[in-house]
Amino acid sequence: MSTCGEILVELLEAYGIDTVFGIPGVHTVELYRGLPNTDIRHITPRHEQGAGFMADGHARVTGKPGVCFIITGPGMTNIATALGQAYADSIPMLVISSVNHSHELGLAGGRLHELPNQRQLISGLTAFSHTLMRPDELPDVLARAFSIFASARPRPVHIEIPLDVITAPADHIRRTVAALPSRPAPAPAAIEQAAALLQQARNPVVLLGGGCSDAASDARALVEMLDAPTLLTINAKGVLMPGHPLSLGSNQSLEPVRAMVRDADVVLAIGTELGETDYDVVFDGGFSIPSPLIRIDIDAEQLNRNYPADIAILSDAGLAMAALRLQLERNGFSAADKGAQRVQALRAQFEQDWSQPFRAQQRVLETIQQTLPGVIIAGDSTQPVYSGNHLYEAESPRSWFNSSTGYGTLGYGLPAAIGAKLALPERPVVALIGDGGIQFTLPELASAVEAGAPVIVLLWNNSGYGEIKRYMENRNIPTIGVDIYTPDFLTIARGFGCHAVAPQSFDELREQLQIAAAAKRPTIIEVREDADFITAFTHG
Repeated sequence: MSTCGEILVELLEAYGIDTVFGIPGVHTVELYRGLPNTDIRHITPRHEQGAGFMADGHARVTGKPGVCFIITGPGMTNIATALGQAYADSIPMLVISSVNHSHELGLAGGRLHELPNQRQLISGLTAFSHTLMRPDELPDVLARAFSIFASARPRPVHIEIPLDVITAPADHIRRTVAALPSRPAPAPAAIEQAAALLQQARNPVVLLGGGCSDAASDARALVEMLDAPTLLTINAKGVLMPGHPLSLGSNQSLEPVRAMVRDADVVLAIGTELGETDYDVVFDGGFSIPSPLIRIDIDAEQLNRNYPADIAILSDAGLAMAALRLQLERNGFSAADKGAQRVQALRAQFEQDWSQPFRAQQRVLETIQQTLPGVIIAGDSTQPVYSGNHLYEAESPRSWFNSSTGYGTLGYGLPAAIGAKLALPERPVVALIGDGGIQFTLPELASAVEAGAPVIVLLWNNSGYGEIKRYMENRNIPTIGVDIYTPDFLTIARGFGCHAVAPQSFDELREQLQIAAAAKRPTIIEVREDADFITAFTHG
């Protein structure tokens, strides 16, 4: 006899899942019974939040859903923050949890790990949350989840299984993988309307979001045909290659760029929610789109959020961009041929204004990128990440991502980098994280050692919550709670079984990155904000 839990892992493997993140507990052990009969690898984090962040990092670099097994009650409240980050950034994640016996639900009997309503707690952080009341529902619920991952705006899905259902006989249920839907294509009439508007444009601007990550070639072809200055969200970095003549990077919050958008005669926004953490990181409400706006998005509701569209196209980004380019060709489109000149002038205008601290952090990022070809950088909410969001140009999509967008949690960078490294072990992966943020998930160093994931942790140490401290000082707020105790990270890292160093020059940083890239265990490279080779840049 096969149980529902055993059939579950069999179906997960059939859907292409190769890794599961979870911490076994008495309420989930039956999910593990069938794992040895599959090739699915299990990774044990040290906290359920770490499990969610690892699954997130795994999903970001592959585009495939990350999967977690999570216990009832505290496991779900622990992973909620990771679900919030994944939901905000449109990351596919499948969280499978236990829940108390079906006849105990909602009775408030004081059972182990009991919540008043676990599904209600989590439903706002997911595309949907479902309680599996019979094994017979399993194939259909999984088909629904993987259909969303395949063809809709990807977001987390939660499936909770009562303890008596996990162990219920399930030999009779269907074990075939569902035929997943294709992504939606654009309506021809909408494409014709958008092409006609672009045909008349002389100063178009393109805004590319994370929805374009899997359609980089289509995006490049379209913006080059339009000869349009182009802005990238953080999750779209790499869609245009470094130094692309039409790329203005992710600088939507700079006034010269905002002025260009205001002066545009058409704005084309593709796969972007036009949210605050990409377009208004100075939080002054200064970004606006007064010109006609064409929006392309896979999420129908998103098409009129934040900035209502004049032309709204519900479609997969790649399919819409290909169709739009074809329609422009049919129309005999000819660009104004001045986009690259406009971009060059704007870059010259704002690049001279970067602060010295930004330039020091840029030098650190350049050293990483030059030393580690093909590097993936998973960042936290920390100063070099903020500067990198402006200055760093990723070599390819899905190779620069961080938690400063959307939900904006701390502690994300380390476990997300572990998940990314497990997914793509052949590529160097760097966790870019601050001394405050790493203390949220520091024990995950043990997970990396145990899993054989030799991530490189670039630890930016300014002895506290430096960015928040500056924010408070600029507003004459007493700096309470930001000067936190700073432990000896190098000793702690070595205790976890990691290599740990603190370079004192850029040459030494480069050397240590090379050594770390060849290592078989994680490496922590601590860079202090007040180190001489950093302050030499900071003070000019």
